Amino acid sequence: MTSNREVFVSVDVETSGPIPGEYSMLSIGACLVDDDTQVFSAKGKPVNRNADPKALEVTGLSMAKLMAEGEDSAVAMRRFDAWLTRVAGEGAMPVFVGFNAAFDWSFVNYYFHRFTGANPFGFAALDIKSFYMGAAACAWGETRSSRMQERLRPQRRADHDAVHDAIYQAELFRLARGLKTSR
Repeated sequence: MTSNREVFVSVDVETSGPIPGEYSMLSIGACLVDDDTQVFSAKGKPVNRNADPKALEVTGLSMAKLMAEGEDSAVAMRRFDAWLTRVAGEGAMPVFVGFNAAFDWSFVNYYFHRFTGANPFGFAALDIKSFYMGAAACAWGETRSSRMQERLRPQRRADHDAVHDAIYQAELFRLARGLKTSR
């Protein structure tokens, strides 16, 4: 029997570069969209030494420090899977929610498949930018977080800490769900 109960999970990652496999997921943060006190976070050991200096500058993370102190990726992904199972509950379908979900989901998908054999989110993700575009009946260029903040007025801001950004994204998504279009 398939559950119809969907549990929306805001996920953010910080990485050493633009694509999984060639670059590493350095940190992951997640929270339930409708209860952002339920959080998951991990800082992982890089899978290789490849790094784009601009990506590291944005994250503020150190490859050397993570090589020495980061959590093994297999352990982190098993912990993430267990957390998802626990917070979603029996039979629920976790729905990946991200701001520019294509980027974050690609790393999470790669890491789940590489280190656990399956992605509990499946092969799809809900993109907040796309959702907002439809709900606000706006142009793609108006889906930047700064433009969304002007209209939605969230209390939080992004700071490139994965768990903080997941909580911020959850707030944006909750606010965007409340928009009504006049079509």
